[in-house]
Amino acid sequence: MTEIKTAPRALRRIGLMDKAWPGARDALLVVDVQKDFLPGGALAVAHGDEVVAPLNAAIQAFERAGRPVYASRDWHPANHCSFKARGGPWPPHCVAGTRGAEFADGLALPPATVVISKADSADTDAYSAFGGNDLAAQLKRKGVRRVVIGGLTTDYCVVNTVLDARAAGFDVLVLAHAIRAVDVRPGDGARALEAMRKAGAWLEAA
Repeated sequence: MTEIKTAPRALRRIGLMDKAWPGARDALLVVDVQKDFLPGGALAVAHGDEVVAPLNAAIQAFERAGRPVYASRDWHPANHCSFKARGGPWPPHCVAGTRGAEFADGLALPPATVVISKADSADTDAYSAFGGNDLAAQLKRKGVRRVVIGGLTTDYCVVNTVLDARAAGFDVLVLAHAIRAVDVRPGDGARALEAMRKAGAWLEAA
């Protein structure tokens, strides 16, 4: 079983390791919860649809607190370099403007959500929501210090997003109940969790 890193209750009570969310300097980042990654999609993740309900609860909490919500999405051209036809590892998925690239049905993103499109040029891939854009600068302009992250997939876009967020100087809280792994190689998801933990991210299990 993968260790879930949590703050001791006594320390949380006195504010030394406060992981309660949303905080006054938090932003929520929903990573790639798109139809092609859900069961029945072109690049389906087992149980990927199970992230929608806990993410909706987080979205609602951030809305109530008046804190910003961001949502990243793959937004590929039809000839994207990650597709097998061009020697990449994946079948065509999340092609810009197609149904598969839409956010999941039932994902209750508020109208003010900032949508971050990534990997939207044919010859450049980006697993991280921070890849090739100014997301880090946007967050810093809003005074964000901690990014709360959930979505798809644990072992690709989520882990890369978390690592980039940490490299950019943000505290990170991962909603571990609101992520799912591809596990192309058995254990990839567990290894991704360990990489996030080692990078200093907190993993919220419930």
